[in-house]
Amino acid sequence: MKKFILTLSAAYLIFSCDKVKVDVKDSDKKDTLASEEWKPVDSATATKAWIEYATPSDMHQMLAKSDGNWMGETTMWMEDGGKPMTSTYEAVNKMMLDGRYQMSNHKGNMMGMPFEGLSIVAYDNSKKKFVSTWIDNMGTGIMSMEGDWNPSTKSIEFKGKMTDPSRPGKDCDVREVFTFVDDNTQKMEMYGPDPKTGKEFKTMEIKFTKK
Repeated sequence: MKKFILTLSAAYLIFSCDKVKVDVKDSDKKDTLASEEWKPVDSATATKAWIEYATPSDMHQMLAKSDGNWMGETTMWMEDGGKPMTSTYEAVNKMMLDGRYQMSNHKGNMMGMPFEGLSIVAYDNSKKKFVSTWIDNMGTGIMSMEGDWNPSTKSIEFKGKMTDPSRPGKDCDVREVFTFVDDNTQKMEMYGPDPKTGKEFKTMEIKFTKK
């Protein structure tokens, strides 16, 4: 593993340095790596950083506790103060790639239609943040978010953007609070802009219970 990381980091450094040299020669380019602050990194430091980046941490072990089958009770609101819509579905969580990422498969019904979604969640050791992607059969885009862990509330507050179909070509800000209530109970709260006012409101809440 260490040998592989050393090779990978060395290749990265060589490519990056070559990239800088090429950009320096191209005086016509205004926005190049040559204009950025470049700090050389020795191979030992780079190797150590890559090993730390690639090694699952306590945050990954916390995610692994969520592996298994879950039942989700969903409440949705189409607008602030609107009538809530409820549904249920199942989710299956499983750590992958030797405990570095958690994949979640979601299946059920939503708004009277069959629903299927897939998420991948991880803890980025370098950024010191949780990262998340989401796709489902009710859209054709990918939602990406990053979040910070709050140990006092046992929650992750994710922030990101998603496609806004009502405004073609535009994205909207989204926020998600995922709370680890206990080993058998979790809660997800999603927030987005109200279609009439643009102000943030709670669009969805899911209460998960481990089967």
